[in-house]
Amino acid sequence: MSSSNSSARSEHAAGAFDVRNVIAALIGFYGVVLVLMGLFGNSPEEQERTGDVNANLWAGLAMLVFAAAFALWSRLRPIVVEAPPDRQDPEDDGSGRVAPGH
Repeated sequence: MSSSNSSARSEHAAGAFDVRNVIAALIGFYGVVLVLMGLFGNSPEEQERTGDVNANLWAGLAMLVFAAAFALWSRLRPIVVEAPPDRQDPEDDGSGRVAPGH
């Protein structure tokens, strides 16, 4: 019984539309920017203001770890969505009713 049920429904992973992938990409991008600023844009004045801590570098590394965790999470535990049934008629809303004028 369950085999006919699973073949009737088509399921797939959300993939790029998973919000965790979007979050990982955004956080990862900002993390790369901060790491580059920490490596190449760190001046002695900035170092003095942060108490001799390269804040951009450390924040960027933390953001990269966070982004990697989100990407790994979405890869290991994908969100499964049910695919809509194939429709022959583009005006068919799936209700089984005849559209007015047809």
